[in-house]
Order: sequence, then structure tokens, then C-alpha cells
Amino acid sequence: QVQLVESGGGLVQPGGSLRLSCAFSSLDYVAIGWFREAPGQEREGVSCISSSDDSTYYADSVKGRFTISRDNAKNTVYLQMDGLQPEDTAVYYCAGDLSRVHIATMCILGMDYWGKGTLVTVSS
Repeated sequence: QVQLVESGGGLVQPGGSLRLSCAFSSLDYVAIGWFREAPGQEREGVSCISSSDDSTYYADSVKGRFTISRDNAKNTVYLQMDGLQPEDTAVYYCAGDLSRVHIATMCILGMDYWGKGTLVTVSS
């Protein structure tokens, strides 16, 4: 069984930072990524990373503010979020996939395995 567990969400003021963690059970993930669902909005691929070549993808809305990284020894992927804005408020999901699809495509279209999500609220 494939499992992904997110943590690190919470309440932060505009301009603040949070670091999300995703612990995953499978060692065969080709891609790991972060998606988010804001109230009344479609699911958005935020940032994803490939396990094969370490290539990354960032949505334009977070580029320059968010950084994705991976620690294979800990089976953990991180999302460092800086300069948070109210528009970043959403439930953030960690997801993984075993297929060999270009990381940008996978991050846009979605992945096969999902965590339960962690809520990030940016508000003063």
C-alpha cells in the first residue's frame, strides 16, 4: 500500500513562512509533488520534483517564493514556502506517481497517489 502523509500546515501572517513535509512509504516514486485546493478554485499543481533527474516544476504563482526539496534517506519531500500571501490559503496535498511522465505534465495533470492534505491559512 502506498501512503503519503503531509504535515506542517497552520496559520501564518502575510509575508511569513511555512515548511511542509511529506513522508512517503514507497521507494519507487518517479515524481513527488505538492498540489493545493483553495476555496472555490480548481486544484493547482504547486511544485513537483522528479526522483530520476531532480528536475523540478513550479507554478507561476509560486515561482521565486516556494522551494521543493527531497531527502531520500528520510523518504521525505519538503515544500519551503516564503513570502506567503492570502491567495496561498488552501489545503495542500502531497502526491506521488510511479509513471515516467515529464514532471511538468505530471504536476499539471495530477498524480495517482495522494495524502490527506494539510491546511495552510495565510491571514492577518
